[in-house]
Amino acid sequence: MGLNGFDDRLAQERRARLQAERLLALRSEELYSANRKLAEHAHALSHKVITQREENATLRGQQEQASVALDLATDRAALAERRLWDALTTAENGFAIFDADCRLVIANPAWLVPFDGLADVAPGASYESILRLCAEEGIVDLQGDAPEDWVDTMLARWECTPTPQTDIKLFNGTFVRLNDKRSPQGDTVCLAVDITHSVRREQQLREARDAALAASRAKSAFLANMSHEIRTPMNGVLSMAELLRDSGLTEDQMLFADTIRNSGEALLVIINDILDYSKIEAGKLVLHREAFDLPGMIHEIFRLLRPSVQGRDLRLSLDYDLFLPDRMIGDPGRVRQILTNLIGNAVKFTPKGDVLVRVVGDPPPPEGETPARIPLRIVVEDTGIGIAPEMQCHIFGEFNQVEDQANRRHDGTGLGLAITHRLVRLMGGEIWLDSTPGKGSSFGFRLELETDPATPFEPVPPLPQGFGRVLMVGEAGDAGHALQSLLLRLQADVQSCSDPTAPGDLSDVGAFVFLTPPDKPDAVLAQMQDAGLRGPVLGLATDKAPAVPGGMTPLSSSTSLAELRVALMRPAAAPPSGDTAATDKGAQRRLRLLAAEDNKTNQLVFRSMLKSLDIDLTLVEDGAALVAAYHNAVPDLIFTDISMPGMDGTEAAGRIRAFEQENGLGPVPIVAMTAHAMAGDRDRILACGIDDYMTKPLKKDELFTRIATHAPADLNPVPRVPA
Repeated sequence: MGLNGFDDRLAQERRARLQAERLLALRSEELYSANRKLAEHAHALSHKVITQREENATLRGQQEQASVALDLATDRAALAERRLWDALTTAENGFAIFDADCRLVIANPAWLVPFDGLADVAPGASYESILRLCAEEGIVDLQGDAPEDWVDTMLARWECTPTPQTDIKLFNGTFVRLNDKRSPQGDTVCLAVDITHSVRREQQLREARDAALAASRAKSAFLANMSHEIRTPMNGVLSMAELLRDSGLTEDQMLFADTIRNSGEALLVIINDILDYSKIEAGKLVLHREAFDLPGMIHEIFRLLRPSVQGRDLRLSLDYDLFLPDRMIGDPGRVRQILTNLIGNAVKFTPKGDVLVRVVGDPPPPEGETPARIPLRIVVEDTGIGIAPEMQCHIFGEFNQVEDQANRRHDGTGLGLAITHRLVRLMGGEIWLDSTPGKGSSFGFRLELETDPATPFEPVPPLPQGFGRVLMVGEAGDAGHALQSLLLRLQADVQSCSDPTAPGDLSDVGAFVFLTPPDKPDAVLAQMQDAGLRGPVLGLATDKAPAVPGGMTPLSSSTSLAELRVALMRPAAAPPSGDTAATDKGAQRRLRLLAAEDNKTNQLVFRSMLKSLDIDLTLVEDGAALVAAYHNAVPDLIFTDISMPGMDGTEAAGRIRAFEQENGLGPVPIVAMTAHAMAGDRDRILACGIDDYMTKPLKKDELFTRIATHAPADLNPVPRVPA
């Protein structure tokens, strides 16, 4: 081999060595890089393993804690379940659960007691099968229902959402209330509550209430009967005393008769006060809501008190607000009682002077608006003895008198103002007193009453311009003063006249009002018309002169403002000629008066009081006889007692009214005569179809006034002419 070949070989080997060195360096770098990456991966993996080990250790700790908590919760749940079941087991009320298929899942012993260990009532039993078992085995008292109907009713109950509760009675008299509730999953939880004690307690309370109501009714009946039984003989005594006074007594005998009458009337007032006060104390006083005529009521009270005013220089008058309606809605019986007490006290303690009743209030709303409650302020003013300041603070207390015990001149229970005070408070009002000794007193009270929607308020307009003078003839008693007050409200030019024929020309006179009838009415009327009178002639019916002569328009103390204006605007009536009057008087039949009264003494009183009137009187003893007499011959006027054996007066009046309505007959006026004088009796009686009301004992002048008021105008009775 040559040198060149050796060099070439050496160069090749060098190149190969360099190539191998480069490859070795490359592989070394790759190996280093791989070792470095492997080391990094090993480090990361080692860190991950360490982290995982830590997490596993934490997880194992948590698992151990969860296991402990689960064991604790399981123990607690088992304890709670055991306690709940123990509670349900020992509970008095029944508890059961039915699944979504209405099959029994579980029930406590109380729920299973009625079944007395029946094997059919066990977990898995259907609700329907248990119901049928209850019905067929008599476990439940079906209260008269058919078993199938009862089962259907109970099944239908579970179809309702929510399930209504129901009460059942078991065979042993136990009452159970079933309260069932369905869950969203369809299970039904049933609770059976023993309500036997509550039912029996409720029954006892119901029986006690019924007994109390029965006792209350018995007490009310006893009070009413006692009142009637006391009043009946007392009314006989008073009525006989009234008749005795008209029998030509000597002065001493008249004093004795007056003493009997006054003492009896005082006793009746005491009875009224005691009965009303006992009713209020027992909380048994019930207010009735009815329509009534307020000014008419006040005028009627004036009329009832007139006997107490006779012989005294004392005037009773009413000042009624022109813008107030007459018709109000409230308890007329109690309003009447309040006014009677206050006006009666004013009359009692006013020897002479004036007693004025003033009624003011807000005007009602315009027509078409809702009826308003009108605030009224009613004041009774007098010019009497007055009340000392030290007495005013307790004047409304029970059994208190205005006067000192040592100087008493007036009788009374001391209950009147106490009853009045309580009645006003009961009606939502207030009462007050303003008094000066020696100058008089003012008792006032406030009430809110509704207007009567059946009679819309229309203010009574004054008399038209140029109406002319209104001449009043006669002595102006209480009724005359009340009538004069109404005329002034109509803006009339009122003048007194002693002789209706004396003034000469009467063409400027709008109306004549006779307060007392003239001696020769036909002649007087003819002379007045000859003197130019073109207006109406009005006559006031009074106790002494209940009959108004023909040709005159009758007025009474209870005539309203509207009625008075209508009477004043009527054309004048032509006076009957002498021949015509004689012919009419001869042809005019007598008034037919039918009366019912069961008490013999009262019958005698009634006949005796009417013997001076030229009437046909039929007197029967009870309501049935009254109805029969009515059918036999329809009367012009009926008077009836209320409390009579068999059919009473209210029932008889109802039958007469029904017959009139069925046969298209006009109503015959019916006047009640009764000893029922407790507040509220009047309105209860008038509600039965009766037109008017008289409280016993009967008084002759009041009886004549009622006859004059209700008798047909062409049959107004006149006193008999002695043969």
